[in-house]
Amino acid sequence: MTHSPTVKSFWDEATGSWQYVFHDPATMKGAVVDPVLDFDPQSGATSTRNAQLILDYVIETGIDVDWILDTHPHADHFSAALWLQDKLGGQRCIGEKVTGVQELWKGIYNFGDEHASDGSQWDRLFAEGDEFMVGEIPVKVLFSPGHTLASITYVAGDAAFVHDTFMMPDKGTTRADFPGGDSAQLYNSLMEILALPDETRLYVGHDYPEGREAQCCATVAEHKAQNVHLKDGPTVEEYQKVRDGRDATLALPDRMLAALQVNAFGTRLPEPESNGKRYLKIPLDQFEAR
Repeated sequence: MTHSPTVKSFWDEATGSWQYVFHDPATMKGAVVDPVLDFDPQSGATSTRNAQLILDYVIETGIDVDWILDTHPHADHFSAALWLQDKLGGQRCIGEKVTGVQELWKGIYNFGDEHASDGSQWDRLFAEGDEFMVGEIPVKVLFSPGHTLASITYVAGDAAFVHDTFMMPDKGTTRADFPGGDSAQLYNSLMEILALPDETRLYVGHDYPEGREAQCCATVAEHKAQNVHLKDGPTVEEYQKVRDGRDATLALPDRMLAALQVNAFGTRLPEPESNGKRYLKIPLDQFEAR
């Protein structure tokens, strides 16, 4: 590979989420991936602490951001894509299958026609195999469903932003039990990513460290050799047994019902009501307690 972006990672400890800025050092053109808008589920307070760190880095480094990229509608944090676009410009983008997520959650929230489910809230919807440029670095889009039905991976030169597919090798892979998720599809997505060149850097969407510092990157070769869910070459059925068994023990994210009504519909917070306050809608008894 001749194209190697510079990657800066930002970790949100509250949600275990990784956010990224990558740029082409030759042109200083860049992109932001999966930025977090802070939300405290206990108080309902929002802030731009994480997004401000990204903004400060972009300005100080002199990066010209052309793209603000979400890999999927996140269930564990709000996206700061809209806030960053207001500060930096660029196009906000997500995968075209987001329309399926919108239809699914539009029903769960009983939203009306004011919530469009055609993806029109974004500037561009990417399809499998789409390519675009960040400076002189080609970026290819892989459709990577399983965690959600709309998840995509951005392969930028020798770096791939693989979101909620892989975890770090000692943690294995991510869950597939959210509405629209599927462990067999996740297995196929993992195999496609592992088919990238061995030296490809895989930047994950989350880390939940225990007894070590938070980490965000391992190569394809390292995952092949060390990933606890994949290193022994499981069949799809063997993988599903492990993944589905693990998922059955996991609680739903405490921000899921708040986050998806924002992230699935363009990352825009609800409009203020007559008192100037914004309100979230939480469906009761849609899911069983875990």
